[in-house]
Order: sequence, then C-alpha cells, then structure tokens
Amino acid sequence: MSTLRNSAAAVFLASAAVFLAVPASAETIGGALAKAYTHNSAMNSARAGVRVTDENVAIAKSGYRPIIQGVGSLDYTYSHLYPSSRNPNAAFLSGGNRETAASFGIQISQTLFDGLQTRNNTQAAEARVRAADESLRNTEQNTLFSAASAYMDVIRDRQIAVLRERNLEFLQEQVRAARSRFEVGEGTRTDVAQAEASRSLAIAQLALARATAQTSAATYHQVIGEEPGKLASPGPAKGLPKGIDSAFAIAAAEHPAILATLHLVDAAGFVVKASEGALFPQLSATANVASNYRLDTPAGSSADGTVNSASAGLSLTVPLYQGGRVAATVRQSKETLGQARIEVDVTRDQVRAAVVSAWSQFTAAQQNVSANRDQVAATQLALAGVIEERKVGQRTTLDVLNAQADVITAQINLVSSEHDVVVASYAILSAIGHLSAGRLGLAVAEYNPKEHYNAVKDKWFGLRTPDGR
Repeated sequence: MSTLRNSAAAVFLASAAVFLAVPASAETIGGALAKAYTHNSAMNSARAGVRVTDENVAIAKSGYRPIIQGVGSLDYTYSHLYPSSRNPNAAFLSGGNRETAASFGIQISQTLFDGLQTRNNTQAAEARVRAADESLRNTEQNTLFSAASAYMDVIRDRQIAVLRERNLEFLQEQVRAARSRFEVGEGTRTDVAQAEASRSLAIAQLALARATAQTSAATYHQVIGEEPGKLASPGPAKGLPKGIDSAFAIAAAEHPAILATLHLVDAAGFVVKASEGALFPQLSATANVASNYRLDTPAGSSADGTVNSASAGLSLTVPLYQGGRVAATVRQSKETLGQARIEVDVTRDQVRAAVVSAWSQFTAAQQNVSANRDQVAATQLALAGVIEERKVGQRTTLDVLNAQADVITAQINLVSSEHDVVVASYAILSAIGHLSAGRLGLAVAEYNPKEHYNAVKDKWFGLRTPDGR
C-alpha cells in the first residue's frame, strides 16, 4: 500500500510542476495589458478616429465667424468702329478704343441669423464627440479583454504542450517496457502493438499542441505588440461585482457602449432642429472695400483713372418653397432620431446578455476547477495502482494506457478550466464597463481625449495639428 501511495505522489508532483513553476522574471498579466494599452494598433487607430471627430466641433463653430476674402479682377476691352455708308473712312480715322481696368478689394460677410442651424450643428458635433469618447472607452475594454484572453491562451496552450510532451515520454517508456517483457516471454505482441499505437497518437497530439501554442503566440504578438516570453499564471481579476444583479445595475449605468448610444440620440435630436432651421429666414451682413483702376482711358474721357469705393448692407432671405428638399431632410432626420433611440435598447440588451454569459462562464469555470483537481488526483492514484497491479499480472498494458489517457485528459481539463476562470473574470469587468487602465491600475500614462478636444474646439486658424503635424 505504501508503494502505491509513493507512486501516486510521484506522478502528482511531476504534473504539479507544470502548474506551479513560475519564473521570477516572468511577465505579469498587468504588464501585458499595459503594453497592449500603449502599443495596440487598433486602439491607436480608435484614438485617431476620436481626434478626427473633435474637428467637427470647430467646423460647426465656423458658422458663427465672419468670412473674409480678397477679391480682384482685371479686364481688357478693345472696341473698333467699322466703316459706314456715310463715313467709310471712320474706322481708319479713329483707330478704335482700348481700355484696361483693374479692381482689388476685401469683402467681409457675417451670418447674423440662420434659423439656429449653427447652434444646433455645434451641439450635435459636441454630442458626437462625447459618443466618440465613450466608443473609445469601449474599444479600450475590448482591446484589454483581447489581451487578457491572448495572455491566458498562451499559458494554457504551453501547459497543454508540456503535458503532451510528458505523456509522450511516459508512453515511450511503456513501449520500451512492453518490448522488454515480450522478449523475456512475459508479454504479448498485442501489448507491444497497443503501446506503440498510443505512442503514435501521442506524437500527433504533441505536434498539434505545439502548433496551437505557436498560433496563440502569434495572436499575443498581434494584440500586445511583442512575442510572449515567460508568463506568470494570474488569478481572477479583482473588482468583480458581488452578484449578477449588481453587475446588471453597474452595466446599465456605466457601460460605454450604452452611454455612446445615448449621446448619439442627443446628436440626432440636434440634427432635427438644425434641419428645421432651414425653414426660417436667413439674415446676413456684408461689407467690402475696393479700388478700381483704369489704366487706359478712352479718348476724350475726363476720368482720372482711379475710383475707391466702400459698401455695407444686410441681406434677408425668406424661404417660401424649396421644392420639398428641406421637408424631406427634416423627415429623414426625425427617422434617424427614432432609429438612434431604438439602438439604445439594442445595446442595452446586448450588454445584459454579455453580463449573463460572462457571469455564467465564471461560475461554471470555478466549479470545473474544483472538480477537475479532484479528477486529476483520482486518475493519478488510479494510474499508480494499475501500474503496480500490472507488475503482479493483475492488469494488462492496455489498462495502463487507458489509465494514462484518463490522467492526461484530466490534466488538460484542469488547465483549461483554470484558463476559463481568469478569462471569464475579465469578461465580467468588460461586460459591466469596468475593464479600463485606471481601474486595473496599469502602469501607463492614460490617454485623455479631452486634451486634443480642448486644443482644437475653438481654433480660428492654423493648419498644424496639436502634435505639430
């Protein structure tokens, strides 16, 4: 009995080393998420998209400001008198008239009232900026979750590859032992064939496990920005809600996808008002200063060649009928507003479903970890017992091979369930809107989209972006 326990303990310690050995210099999941936050190309693209949206506010506000432009013209006129019946030599006597005139000036126009279109367009642009900021937060969540999943996938697939490798070593030893017993007459050729078949299957499974690990490493590089080195096995994410009802409440109030759709509803409402503004009278003021130069004065003219002029005025336009275009635009914008309100409900349903899915997977994974640990211990004890029983002729080689297959299956299930616990915990944070660099305490300089927005929203001129481009 003591021999059986010692054999089981040896098998258990050998497999436990796969899960417990963590290098001192291993990368942590927090460090990997920080690198993804800083270097992920999809996230940087989303940040650039928000900066593009910021400029729409400055574009909308330009309707409040005057338009100043320089105007100029240069005209050359030549007139020639043709002979008439009364004076056939007139053209030749006069030689024709040549006149060159130039005009240069400055023109200023200012909209005084446009049916509040500029005001509503500006508020719509500001609402879209707020929606873009929330969409960026959602992209941040998705990226960090992808990074956490990629991190855990590498750990899981590497551990499975190690287990497959150790399984192959065990089966190679079984092939050697079966051949030795066959050579001394204690075994059969069937025992050797069964051991060799299991070893061949193990070789194929190891090749597949290594390929899967390489694929996971490639995904890790894509999301995080570098090849995975030594990775530390983390525990579940911190900051999880106390229950699923609490998760529902937090998600409904704070999830960035929901907040983004609410801001888009605001933007669509302002667009309706801006469209209706085209039905109101339009009032604008204009002023210009000009100098007119006459370089060649006609013969007999007493003009001195230069005329300076200045003018100012108001222009009132009252729309009476625009062919139905404006009315169609108003109806269209109202339908867009209705669609935006429906999208809020769609997003809320999606977020709620994500919370249920993540919470259910987390709960199931925790239960699986406990069950799989018990299964690993039991299958290892059974394997050790079968090996001892085979030594005294009570078990066959096939019994040992089946027991080893049970052990490797249980170990892989344990690795997978431990992976699922961590991934599901980060999925919960993402589903409630709390998967962010700030809440995770990542060692990064957090990107603040307001900095760019504040730098450009009131710019009157300048072609360079705030970063100098």
